Amino acid sequence: MPERIKVRVLETMVEALVAANMAYLEAFPRTPLLYESGVRYLEEPRGRDDWQDIPETLSRDKTGDCEDLAAWRIAELRMHGESARPAVRASVIRGVLTYHIRVRRGDGSIEDPSRELGMH
Repeated sequence: MPERIKVRVLETMVEALVAANMAYLEAFPRTPLLYESGVRYLEEPRGRDDWQDIPETLSRDKTGDCEDLAAWRIAELRMHGESARPAVRASVIRGVLTYHIRVRRGDGSIEDPSRELGMH
């Protein structure tokens, strides 16, 4: 499958997680903001990729990886009126094609919740 199609599919999957997170934030408006929640980045073991919504992230020792954190951040930004969206970056790390999800803010800048929350 061409790379651009893989990226588009991944963006669509992240958007679904954003939608779930927005529904959660609407139902639970006192949910802390991502950066105030105590959540930290934790890479999943190789070959495993669990996609977590906000309540799942909070229940898993307050850890998540890039798509979990980016989807939470995008949802909270949208809830505050900003037109944020997923920013997918493909790269080869140790010979393996990987994707990293960040946040494209309404002004076009890129924010990386994973780096903000402990990814090295």
